[in-house]
Amino acid sequence: MLQRYATLPELEILQHKPLKILFSAGESSGDQHAANMFLELQKQQPDIKGIGMGGAKMAQAGIDIRYDSANIAVIGVVEVIKHYGEIRRALKLMQQLVSSERPDLVVCVDYKEFNFKLARYAKRQGIKVLFYVSPQVWAWRPGRVKAYGKVIDMMAVIFPFETAYYDAENVPVRYVGHPSVDKVHARHSKDEDLARFGLDRNKPVVGLLPGSRANEIKRMLPVMLAAAGKVQAGLPETQFILPQADSIGDALLEEYLQQSPLVIKVIKNQPYDVIQCCDAVMTTSGTATLEIALLVVPMVIAYKLSSVTYWLGRWLVNTPFIGLPNIVSAKRIIKELIQHDATAENLAVEIMRILTDTAYAEQMRENLMHVKQQLGQGGGSKNMAQLALEMLN
Repeated sequence: MLQRYATLPELEILQHKPLKILFSAGESSGDQHAANMFLELQKQQPDIKGIGMGGAKMAQAGIDIRYDSANIAVIGVVEVIKHYGEIRRALKLMQQLVSSERPDLVVCVDYKEFNFKLARYAKRQGIKVLFYVSPQVWAWRPGRVKAYGKVIDMMAVIFPFETAYYDAENVPVRYVGHPSVDKVHARHSKDEDLARFGLDRNKPVVGLLPGSRANEIKRMLPVMLAAAGKVQAGLPETQFILPQADSIGDALLEEYLQQSPLVIKVIKNQPYDVIQCCDAVMTTSGTATLEIALLVVPMVIAYKLSSVTYWLGRWLVNTPFIGLPNIVSAKRIIKELIQHDATAENLAVEIMRILTDTAYAEQMRENLMHVKQQLGQGGGSKNMAQLALEMLN
C-alpha cells in the first residue's frame, strides 16, 4: 500500500492556514474580556480567526458570533433552571462548533458550569483548552481544582492569590493580571465630566449601579431608588446619576425610573467617567465593585438573590465576603448589605455616612487605593494573548 505525503504547495497552504480560536463567553464581563484579548491577538497575528458565543463587544472586535450570549446571561439557581432549555441548546451548538470547525484553541471565559462542560468536550476532541478567569475555588468547592485540571490545558487567573490553589494540585496556571486594571480609566477629567453631565461640583453626587442583568435590575433598582429618596430627604442637595449597562435596554430602566419622583441622570457608554464624578456609590456585587475600587470611590455593596439561591449559597460558600474589594483585602473595607439586609433604609444610612463623615470616607479611599496597588499595573489582555499564542505554537 502506497503512503501519500503532502506536496510542497499543500505544505505551504497548511503552514499559512490562519489560526482559529473558538471563544465561549456567557456574560457581559466575559464578552468584554474576550473582545480585548482578541484585539491584542490581532496585533500579533492579523489573520487570526475568532468564532464562538458572546455579545456585542466580541462582534465589534471581529469575532464571528454564532450564538448571542444575551439569551443565557442569568445568575442564580432559580434563574438557571428557568433558562435551562436555552442554556442546553447553546451548549449543544457550541459542542457542534468544536466538532465541525476544529479550532486550534478553545478559550473559555468565565461562565463556569457551562464552560466546564464545553472544556471537557473539547478536551475529548483533542483540542487545547485555555480557561480564562478561575472559578472562585477560594470561596466554594475547592475540590473542583482537580476536576478543572482534567479538562483544561491552562488556567489563567486574574488574582495573584489564586495561583496557589492550582499549584497545590499541579494544574498548569498563570496569573495574567486583572483585565479591569487596563480598561478602568475615565476619558475626561472629573471637572470636565461634571460639566458634561450637568452636575454641580459643590453638591454631593451619588451613583446608582443596579447591575448588568435584567434580574438584577428588577431586584435592586427599586431598592436603590427608595434609598436615594431617603438620602435626598436627609441631604436635599444630593444629585443622582446612573451609568446604564450596555446589556440593559432603555425600556427596562424606564419602567422603574418613571415611578420615582427623583431626578436621576442616566448616562450611556461612559461608566468610568460617571463613577469618577461620584462622592459615593451604591452598587450590586460583581466586577463593578472592583472597577469602583480602581477609581477609588467610596461605595456600599448590596445584593439580593432568590431565596433558594441565597440559602444554597450560604450552605456552599466558604468566604466571609462577596465584595471583590473585601476579598482582595482579606478584610471588610466596604459595607456589604446582602439579602434581608439590602434595604433602602440600610443603603441610605451608609451612603449618608460616607457623604457626611469625612474621616470615614477618607479611610475607605485609602483602603481602596491599597486594593488598586495589589492588582498591579495591568496588561491582562496582552498577557492573555501572549499565553494563547504560546499554547498555539
